[in-house]
Amino acid sequence: METYTLTTAGADLVYDVRGPLPTADGRPPLFLIGHPMDASGFAALAARFPDRTVVTYDPRGIGRSRRADGRVDYTPETLADDVHAVITKLGAGPVEMFASSGGAVTALALVARHPGDVTTLVAHEPPLITITPDGPAAVRARAGVRDAYEKRGWGAGMAAFVAMTSWEGEFTDAYFAQPAPDPVAFGMPAEDDGSRDDPLLSDRSWAVSDHRPDVDAINAAPTRVVIAVGEESRTVQTGRTSDAAAELLGQRATVFPSHHGGFLDGEFGYPGKPDEFAARLREVLDAS
Repeated sequence: METYTLTTAGADLVYDVRGPLPTADGRPPLFLIGHPMDASGFAALAARFPDRTVVTYDPRGIGRSRRADGRVDYTPETLADDVHAVITKLGAGPVEMFASSGGAVTALALVARHPGDVTTLVAHEPPLITITPDGPAAVRARAGVRDAYEKRGWGAGMAAFVAMTSWEGEFTDAYFAQPAPDPVAFGMPAEDDGSRDDPLLSDRSWAVSDHRPDVDAINAAPTRVVIAVGEESRTVQTGRTSDAAAELLGQRATVFPSHHGGFLDGEFGYPGKPDEFAARLREVLDAS
């Protein structure tokens, strides 16, 4: 693996390349992106594609990538332009792309803004909360996570986030009537470390989950777009946003093994099924 830094006007973007460029097999590089997950979250998945040249990166302001734009918020458009800059620097595009969570939102914006960058996009569980039928309630639930984080710190915020993302079905009065979850019950610290800059728990990434894809631009692009959903996610928020995104694009979501982090090993505490997940990803990519 070789690690590089691309300096742009707004950030120093750190990215990793596993395998040769140009690629040895004649296929495009496979680019794996997330948000707020950085490259470290894709180590298990990348290891299951030893025959491919795999690229990962840290989004600006996260992991090893440093911001120089004086901002703390994240927008899909800015993140998409960063990914475009990396693809251009590779000189081996267009790429195939697997994008997860907020990274899937970035990737949809990338296809709309830079339609020649990606041949096939597998967008896994994009958290586009405003396009679900209960969008206003989902926005309220998201604000509750931010409020818990602001008032009581990371443990309380993360416990609220887990409670929100594991809630089945639409966000009803029953959801909002629940008592605040105890972080200790989720194995998280109850004490407040004083930080308020987490991109997942603060409002810094709200533009990502508020994003509405440019359907006309995406459908006009040459990119084959596949919206993917975990088989264990179908009734929770990211499963419902995946189905809504697929419907928006005139398709049905393609089912993958496991859950929102189905491609993860156990290093982050909630293992998925990375072998099965990688096999399914390979199958979907090869069908293009």
